[in-house]
Amino acid sequence: QVQLVESGGGLVQAGGSLRLSCLASGRPFSNYAVGWFRQAPGKEREFVAGISWRDGSRTYADSVKDRFTISRDNAKNAVALQMNSLKPEDTAVYYCAARKWMIAIARTRESYDDWGQGTQVTVSS
Repeated sequence: QVQLVESGGGLVQAGGSLRLSCLASGRPFSNYAVGWFRQAPGKEREFVAGISWRDGSRTYADSVKDRFTISRDNAKNAVALQMNSLKPEDTAVYYCAARKWMIAIARTRESYDDWGQGTQVTVSS
């Protein structure tokens, strides 16, 4: 099991940017696939972006493609989510999640074993 802690959330105006970080501890992180999810009030938790452990390949939800970028630094046990051109509909609690040895990046929350506590992102119009 790996412990995950998110940071970097906050309040930003529409069109602005935020950079979220997910810091892992407890085990080496390099063989974990990592996903970012978000949950808005009254809505289901949804997949945002994911990154492979094996080749660094990335996948994104259509709603954030070309605006968000996921990256990882295994030396620092960290995964980041750079969010640009933010919209009010991006407002949610953002979670990072991880699963060891996952080959294909899954988009379902059930596919991930370890979760952080979440960080709030609020985008004002």
